[in-house]
Amino acid sequence: MTNDVSETVRTFKELYGEEPLVVRSPGRVNLIGEHTDYNLGYVLPAAIDRAIILAVTPRTDSQCVMTALDMKDRYIADLNDLQPAPRGWPNYLIGVLDQIQKCGYQIRGVNCVFGGDIPIGAGLSSSAAVEAGFAFALNEVFELGIDRMSLAKLAQRSESEFVGVKCGIMDQFINIFAKENAVLRIDCRSLEYTSVEIRGDAAILLFNTEVSHSLASSAYNKRREECGRGIAALSRRHPHIASLRDVPLELLESARSEMDATVFNRCAYVIRENARLLRGCEDLQTGRLSAFGEKMFETHEGLKNEYEVSCRELDQLVDIVRGLPGVYGARMMGGGFGGCTINLVRPDAVGSVRRTVEERFRKTYGRTPPVYHTTIVGGTSVISRPRAASVTSMPEGSA
Repeated sequence: MTNDVSETVRTFKELYGEEPLVVRSPGRVNLIGEHTDYNLGYVLPAAIDRAIILAVTPRTDSQCVMTALDMKDRYIADLNDLQPAPRGWPNYLIGVLDQIQKCGYQIRGVNCVFGGDIPIGAGLSSSAAVEAGFAFALNEVFELGIDRMSLAKLAQRSESEFVGVKCGIMDQFINIFAKENAVLRIDCRSLEYTSVEIRGDAAILLFNTEVSHSLASSAYNKRREECGRGIAALSRRHPHIASLRDVPLELLESARSEMDATVFNRCAYVIRENARLLRGCEDLQTGRLSAFGEKMFETHEGLKNEYEVSCRELDQLVDIVRGLPGVYGARMMGGGFGGCTINLVRPDAVGSVRRTVEERFRKTYGRTPPVYHTTIVGGTSVISRPRAASVTSMPEGSA
């Protein structure tokens, strides 16, 4: 994918002959706290320097003309009859249009061109970057006055209700609220958040398995349903329990006989992961990076054995770096079944760790995993605004 702002703007001007609003919408990493967001627990994400770039202008009609640079594809939707697209990518945009209208906001059609360098299917939340970035851009273009929290919730609903992935709030939240050089500890129940400083020298390396995953067709929604079954079993005896956030491990153990082994393991992982995250924040703030890294390895084992969302490529990438000099910790990241591992590494060890991973992974799979050395950046923002308001229309085209 391309993150070249000039290419996105140049393509837009070639198509429409006008100056667009240009928005940068970042991808994200999550240091620890996986599959806890939809269980109303804690997460610890940050925005990264890979992003979706969107160029947008309003139209005079109800058509929404969307061009995906990297797909070399265009799709046209009509605000008066928003329907799921037969191919996947337009639905992340159409879902946002659908939610804005359901919220009662009056908008016209738009022209939108977007591209980016967030690898698709890598667990870096390219989908949320498209959704939240598009919602942010529409809010700017039509001066809707939607506050940032409402934008994050709207973008989440668009994926949950229109795309069909019952995701939590983390990806859209960090996309909107991220701060430069900080991770955010987000309480996914109250949506309160706190900046957590990483004390000590650490670099973030991502190794991409290039095993692509589709959350909508994977077991993601099934994991959420299994956690729900655990809550239902627990709440029969303890009516106050509304989520796994409310459950100490001892209480889950006492109810083991009331749920099958799979449901028990899913719930146990989530409860342990919330506790790991809270302890891990203390490690980061006091510079105990090795202690935090051990918790990352523990998280991977839980995702592999209890939550069962890993795969052999992810497992090997974690196994390769375990014990390497300069590696604090590593784990699979994202929904699972592919994508990237996240590695917390001493800066002076980045080169040697990268070479070792590339060599050993290539011996097994005959290919070198893409590597991303990322930095932590701020959330979605406007890059440039048109010099003067412009509104255009174009003849209907085939979708």
